[in-house]
Amino acid sequence: MTDVTPSLDVAGLAFAYPDGHQALFGVDFSIARGERVALLGPNGAGKTTLVLHLNGILTGGTGTVRVAGLRVGRQHMAEIRRRVGIVFQDPDDQLFMPTVREDVAFGPAAAGLKGPELEQRVDRALERVGMAEFKDRPPHHLSFGQRRRVAVATVLAMEPEILVLDEPSSNLDPASRRELADILRSLDVTVLMVTHDLPYALELCPRSLILSEGVIAADGPTGELLSDEELMRAHRLELPFGFDPRAVPAAPARP
Repeated sequence: MTDVTPSLDVAGLAFAYPDGHQALFGVDFSIARGERVALLGPNGAGKTTLVLHLNGILTGGTGTVRVAGLRVGRQHMAEIRRRVGIVFQDPDDQLFMPTVREDVAFGPAAAGLKGPELEQRVDRALERVGMAEFKDRPPHHLSFGQRRRVAVATVLAMEPEILVLDEPSSNLDPASRRELADILRSLDVTVLMVTHDLPYALELCPRSLILSEGVIAADGPTGELLSDEELMRAHRLELPFGFDPRAVPAAPARP
């Protein structure tokens, strides 16, 4: 029997900061297992606030967040944080050990893994991002694109249910951008990609959510949303000059 429990289910999520600023006003969406979904929206829309609720960094609002059926809350926090892996925009925020191997091993080791099982977990994560040959290198000797791939590996080593990527294409040269896209397409995890890079969203994510003024303003096929000029203008989203989403093949959904 197929498990139809969504990877992520957000219902009625509202949140205000202590200074009174209301960031989310009732967010509702669900992401099925294995989907790749882009989260789009202008600055100040509430994207970061939403992401920080997915693994319990922020709590205390109203509504619910469930990861693979588990409600985000104190009771399941350790498991939620294993299942939701966040890759930050700056890889140097995640890489702090003397070698790549130690960085990727840090999370699983803290969770109690050791010995050959830990080494296998590290090797497998680095192979998935094409960085196995660099495991004994200091992270600061790597290029920015390589460091971003190692940052992805540090999350994959925890065997997450959901991979959340914050602006994954930022500061990447064209070759590194393509290499990362190939890696993301190959992963058998649910992906939520927060990005202002609309062509990258179209390339990788069959579906997109537009978060605007603390609510989901649109949810649908990425190409359709990006081709809706009135919708884009209403939510301060702009495509690069000359880019026509209707001329680009839609990202294929995972079989």
